[in-house]
Amino acid sequence: MIEIREVKSKSDLKQFVNFPYELYRGNSYWIPPLQFDELNTLSWDKNPAFEFCEARYWMAFKDNKIAGRIAGIINKKYIEIWKNKYLRFGWFDFINDEEVSKVLLEKVENWAKEKGLAGVHGPLGFTDLDREGMLIEGFNELGTMATNYNYPYYPIHIEKFGYKKDADWVEYEVKVPSQIPEKAERISQIMLKKMKLRLLDAKKSKDILKYAKGIFELLNEAYENLYGVVPLSERQIDSYTKQYFGFVSPDYLKVIIDENDKVAAFLVAMPSLSRALQKSNGKLLPFGFIHLLKALKSPKYIDLCLIAVRPSLQGKGVNALLMTEITKSSIKNSIISAETNPELESNTKVQSHWKHYDARQHKRRRCFLKTLA
Repeated sequence: MIEIREVKSKSDLKQFVNFPYELYRGNSYWIPPLQFDELNTLSWDKNPAFEFCEARYWMAFKDNKIAGRIAGIINKKYIEIWKNKYLRFGWFDFINDEEVSKVLLEKVENWAKEKGLAGVHGPLGFTDLDREGMLIEGFNELGTMATNYNYPYYPIHIEKFGYKKDADWVEYEVKVPSQIPEKAERISQIMLKKMKLRLLDAKKSKDILKYAKGIFELLNEAYENLYGVVPLSERQIDSYTKQYFGFVSPDYLKVIIDENDKVAAFLVAMPSLSRALQKSNGKLLPFGFIHLLKALKSPKYIDLCLIAVRPSLQGKGVNALLMTEITKSSIKNSIISAETNPELESNTKVQSHWKHYDARQHKRRRCFLKTLA
């Protein structure tokens, strides 16, 4: 007998957030998210996305023990911009029991019908900076802080209940070369001069802070036509700036500035926290922060998080210039390899860069869609 309970209190929400830590206990590939970050994202009074989103959360219990969870999200901006009357599902985890996965999906589908919506798609978050996509290839690969991990039975369940592919993202592991060809370095400098651009010479994170808003504004502009993207609001930009730009390393954030001192392109990478998060089990206290600080200070691997180029400069080699700069920093710091994190399989412009490196496509994740009668 499966019992469904909706999250109604803070203690319920903590139980909802904590479920995967039990489900994936001992798994070598799952990366525990930071618990406080999960709680903030799912709390209406902490996450600025609730200005334009509604959300409900459910847990499934079997034999009085939690056996699954799911979040239903209505992103009103997405519906307005994309003209798709879809409800999103996310935070979808469950034991290998079809009865459990079925009743959880039925909960979000029934809510979608109540709201007069035409379909359900996911896994997706509130925004495109949340984790998205269900892993369908690469179950024996280490995850990253920015991505979901799931057991191989997940996609089998969801396909059985009528969900089909809507979009795929692919991921690569890219080895750092021993050196950059002199020609590439020379071409980069010529390009910067020709297009009246300059690379921001940041020594400290505060040198980047004045450009943070411009970085997010460019992100909105460059990503607006990508799958399901909804522009970030002013409050979201302020929140992400406070959340991330205090500890970002200039070595791994490359910003290109135009002649008017405006952000023309950027690439954000960060030291991999995957192993550190596994050691800390997603907790900062009492000693989890030590593992994270060590990983930030002496990384051997990095995660490529975001790259964006002003539309008028796309296709002119600016992407390659950013890749050259991040490679230089990686060589200087003895980085072994980088994880690209998800990129749409249709984004061949980005993927074309990896042919110049020793790279392998090792993961694939999918957004599923089910239309409702």
